[in-house]
Amino acid sequence: MQVAYSMNYTFSFVAAALLVIGLAGNGFEMRKIHLSTVRDEELDSKSIFLNKRNFKWYVIIGISLAVLAIGAYT
Repeated sequence: MQVAYSMNYTFSFVAAALLVIGLAGNGFEMRKIHLSTVRDEELDSKSIFLNKRNFKWYVIIGISLAVLAIGAYT
């Protein structure tokens, strides 16, 4: 007998892997952005978080959260 809302393990492993890849990639990318910035005026957090090189990592993190939600309700 299967309990309602039991999470599929495949979805949870895929979501966890995507989340780790997304967070680690985003961290390394932000480090590269920080090191490539020459002046201190450009080091505000808004410019680092909204840099276009970070959006691919934000998409991967969003996909992992979507996969986690799909796995939780299937």
